[in-house]
Amino acid sequence: MRIAVLGSGAMGSLYGGLLSEGNNEVWLLDIWKEHVKRINKEGLKIEGKSGNRIVENIRATVDPNEIGIVDLLLIFVKSTITDKALEGAKNIIGESTLILTLQNGLGNIEKIESVVGKENIIAGTTSHGATMLSPGKILHAGIGTTIIGEINGLKSDRVKRLKEIFDESKIETVVTDNVIGLIWDKLLVNVGINAITALTELRNGRIVEFIETKEILELAVGEGEKVAKAKGIKLINQEPIEHTKQICRLTAQNKSSMLQDIINKRKTEIDMINGAIVREGKKHSINTPINLILTNLIKVKEKREN
Repeated sequence: MRIAVLGSGAMGSLYGGLLSEGNNEVWLLDIWKEHVKRINKEGLKIEGKSGNRIVENIRATVDPNEIGIVDLLLIFVKSTITDKALEGAKNIIGESTLILTLQNGLGNIEKIESVVGKENIIAGTTSHGATMLSPGKILHAGIGTTIIGEINGLKSDRVKRLKEIFDESKIETVVTDNVIGLIWDKLLVNVGINAITALTELRNGRIVEFIETKEILELAVGEGEKVAKAKGIKLINQEPIEHTKQICRLTAQNKSSMLQDIINKRKTEIDMINGAIVREGKKHSINTPINLILTNLIKVKEKREN
């Protein structure tokens, strides 16, 4: 399968590397020239949970014109720039190109649809964790399940085929008929972890060790759960607060993506995570003061860092 990964930071590079090892033709597409140059010269270096090695049969570019039409476009750019990044990569999308988003937060499906339409979009979540160590080098920090599905809930042949390709690349994958509920499950986990870790600079596991941060997690996720119910979302995990605490413990040593963004003075995805809870809450007349505070504090932190 010809695959392009749009947004080849830590997670995009990880998936690209694994899919390349599964005998697929993989292109990493990113604006980070030094990262692209290093991969093309020395290969993609992966360390951590899946072993230390160099993936050599993978290509990287800053120019989508080098790639051509692909069978699968895997999107890992920041949620804040999904539509803009996709607009710049439209020439690698054909009539039958599958577009898979495994991004965090709400609104990615809508942003993709605004550029290319809805019929070829597949969504999902990932429990893998990865960190960028240096240009061309990543740490595979955590291994987990990838869950994908059609937006309409059908278990189509194309999704089943994609699962096979991922499984063959040692990316354990499950097909779901409730991908929207799955996205909300992941959203609530991020609501409870990302902003708190970014503000306190604690690793995931530490925030359930302090009474103060654990209480904020419970309140933030509780607000999100109320909003999900008001929207008629069928959550997969019926106890999202306890589920989020469990994820904290399972990923105890991880630095959340938002904490990494703050450390590296990058813009975060706060508007697509806690900010999304605030927006959706307003639509249903639900007050979300904890998520509002977390959103505003992260925005202030972003402004101070820039």
